[in-house]
Parts: sequence; C-alpha cells; structure tokens
Amino acid sequence: MKKRALVGAILAVLAISSFAAAQDWKGKGRLGGLVLDQSGAPIEGVRVKLFSLKAQEGTESKTDKSGRWMAAWIRSGGWNIDFEKIGYAPKKIVVEISENKKNPDIEIRLDKIEGLVLTDEIKDLLTKGNELFDKNDYAGALAVYEEILAKYPDAYPIHMNIGNCRFAQEKYDLAEQSYLRLLEKDPKSVNALIAVGNCYANRGDSAKAQEWYAKVEFEKLDDPTVLYNLGTIYYNNAKFEDALKFYQKAAEKQPDSIDALYQLGLTYLNLQKNAEAIDAFERCLKIDPESEKAAQIKGFLDYLKKK
Repeated sequence: MKKRALVGAILAVLAISSFAAAQDWKGKGRLGGLVLDQSGAPIEGVRVKLFSLKAQEGTESKTDKSGRWMAAWIRSGGWNIDFEKIGYAPKKIVVEISENKKNPDIEIRLDKIEGLVLTDEIKDLLTKGNELFDKNDYAGALAVYEEILAKYPDAYPIHMNIGNCRFAQEKYDLAEQSYLRLLEKDPKSVNALIAVGNCYANRGDSAKAQEWYAKVEFEKLDDPTVLYNLGTIYYNNAKFEDALKFYQKAAEKQPDSIDALYQLGLTYLNLQKNAEAIDAFERCLKIDPESEKAAQIKGFLDYLKKK
C-alpha cells in the first residue's frame, strides 16, 4: 500500500511539474497596445504573437476594430512580439515586461504592401498544398488551401490555387467562381483573367473565352497554350492577321511546339507569305520528322517550293 501511495505521489508531482512547465510564460503582467497604418487609421485583425524568451513559449492576441490588443497574465522578462496581417509588412519588436508595475502601451504602425505576405505558417501550408498539387492529389491540396483561407481570410491570392485545383478536377464552374473571387480583390490579375478564359474554353465556349482573353494586354500574355488557343480562335474565324501574332508569340515562347509552328505555317500560307510558311514548316520537320503532321507538312513544302 505504501509503495502504491508513493508511486501515486510521484505521478502527482510529475503531473503538477508538467502542468507548471506548460504554463511557464504565465505571470501577473499585462501588456497592450495599438496598431495603426501609416495614415494613423486603426487596423483590425492584426495577429499579435507574444513569445517569452525565458519560457520559450507564449500566447497570442488580435486587434479589435479600434486597433487595440491586450495580453494578460504574462511573466516578466524579455518577449519577442510579432505583428502580422495579410496586406501589411510584418513587424517584430523586443520588449521587457514587468509584473510589478504598469507596462506602457505599445503603438505600432504597419506598412501597407501589395500581394500576399507569407508568414511562416502560410509558407508551410502553401508548400504542403503545392506538393500535394504536384502529386496530382487535388482534393488534398484543395483542403490545405481552404485551411489557409479559413485562418487568413485576407489571403485572397489563395483563391487562385483553389481555382487551379477545381480546374484540374474538371470542375470548371467552381474553378471560375474561385478565379472571380480573386478578381474582386485584384481586377487586373493577368493569371485570373486568363484562367476564367480557360474555363470557358474547356466548356467549349470559344467566343466567351476570347472575350476574357481580350481583357489581357497582348504584351502581358506569356502562356504558350493561351497564345495558341487565342490564335486558333482567330484562325477559325478567318482572321489570319490577328491569328498570326498569337501563333508567332506562342512559337517564340515554346520553340519546340510542333502545333504552334504548324498553325503558324498555315497562317502564313493563308496570308500568301510563302517564304515564311516554308520556314515554319521546315522548323516543324526539324523538331520531329516523323510526327503525325509530317506527311502533310512535306506535301505543303513540295507545293510551295514548286511555285
């Protein structure tokens, strides 16, 4: 009985010690402050992460509508404090906290920046989601990206990743919804505008796809697939001059694309630019003399060189 009681006492001491260790950052101190932007306006929803250098752990707070935050029952000593919010440059400070006197409020001003600021947590989750996407685990990647948005609602660029998952799953309506949500925040996003066009293209609505692609300045189009698709839309409507610039750029961006070079050759042929057509067709044969189009290309070349 004594041994059993002794074991119980030891376990109780261990349990108390473990609990105490898990609460090492706690004390009698209080610290709060105000977070503003550079114009002096309060910023709501800033994540304030407090980390005790002595305890090697800490707690968190978040700013309210007035930009204020408060952390109570914290120990004295040195603390790292991180201020993070999507759309603002993060800031880190080191403060000394006292449990025996009032700690002065801290006023922090954050710089507004464009795009998504990658905190360590977002970076880890984004890496995990991207790895799953690369392994074609689109459902798994989607779950991770949605977790990011649940934790960081301001991380609107993640809608692009969510849309890409749904696009890969051939759920084009849902993909479009995600891309449109990104465009609500960033109406000039080239990738999102093209992605919406791709949704229409994959649903067989080439006219609507062209309408969306046309929202992007030609100089900003770099995706060879998009360039090829746009060229084909114009080509199928006998707008060969318009098709030409898209096929030219598609072949420039992807020089080994037989499809782009073949269509480029056909476009030159329709425009009666025979020398340029011969060059495009010969480049096709140089890349793959045994391709499915090789026989037809050789026929075009024989015809053109006899003229």
